[in-house]
Order: sequence, then C-alpha cells, then structure tokens
Amino acid sequence: MAGKKSKSTSKEAPALTHIDSAGEARMVDVSQKPATERIAVAEGLVIMSKATLELIVSGNAKKGDVLGTARIAGIMAAKRTSDLIPLCHALALSKVTLDIAPDKKLPGCRVRASVKVSGPTGVEMEALTAVSIACLTIYDMIKAVERGVRIEGIHLVEKKGGKSGHYLVTDNAAN
Repeated sequence: MAGKKSKSTSKEAPALTHIDSAGEARMVDVSQKPATERIAVAEGLVIMSKATLELIVSGNAKKGDVLGTARIAGIMAAKRTSDLIPLCHALALSKVTLDIAPDKKLPGCRVRASVKVSGPTGVEMEALTAVSIACLTIYDMIKAVERGVRIEGIHLVEKKGGKSGHYLVTDNAAN
C-alpha cells in the first residue's frame, strides 16, 4: 500500500539517517555525539588524450596552471560543502589536502582529497566534494582543446573515526 510504513526489524537494512519517521528530509542532530578525530579520503579520475595531458604537464594550457587551480578549487569546495549539499553540517575543517597526479597510463589525472576534522560528524562528503570540484575544474580548464574528457570513479577510499569506525575500500569495491 502506498504511503504505509513497515516497522523495522533486525533483518531489515538500517534506516536512512537523513529521513525522519514521516519520510521527510532532515538534518541529523549530532549534538550528543562525541567529538573525535575524523578523516576521509576520496579519489576520482579525469581521463583525457595523451596530447591534452602533455599540455597540462608542460604548463602550456591556455588558461594557466591547471593542477594548481584544481587543487585550490578542491580545497575551497571542501570548505563550502555545507553550502552545496543541503543536509551537511558546517564543519571547522582542520586540514584539507588535494593531490593531483598526472598518469600517462590512463591517460589523465588521478585526483585524491584528504580531509580532517575533530568533531561529532564525519567528513566523507567534504572529501567527495573536493574531488568532484577539482575534477570539474580540470575539465573546465582543458575543454577548449578536448571536449571528450571524462570524469570517472569518484568514490570514498577511506574513512576513520566516529561510531562506525574504519572503512577502507577494497580493489573490488572501487570498480
């Protein structure tokens, strides 16, 4: 029957935390959770032609320093995640790093963000947002020479801290 809610049993999947008992979106109350050190790492790929990658690596992209600009964009995005994702908490991040490695085997760039906070909630969304925006910035800066660039595989690699403990992706989980 439409609209009818079933009672939760131990055999059912856990309930979504951002949906209340009436099915409405809500921000999770984290005020009673202890502040712990929390770290999240996310990764994504920007796939392009070898010629476009060479433009980036040589520093000859028309719009300037592609990797430096993408790195700054990713850091800024992590800091503004709660402005972009409606139910995310505003967090005082203690560290955001973005590593962007050109990879001739792809060819393209491997983008990795690491975000750290001491607080009552995790930073997975901040790490994923940082990677997403860094990848989009790379695309924006090279789209004039190659429109067929692909952004792929944005995913959480690792998270530490909090009640749910440590998560580390396995090779199979990333594919």
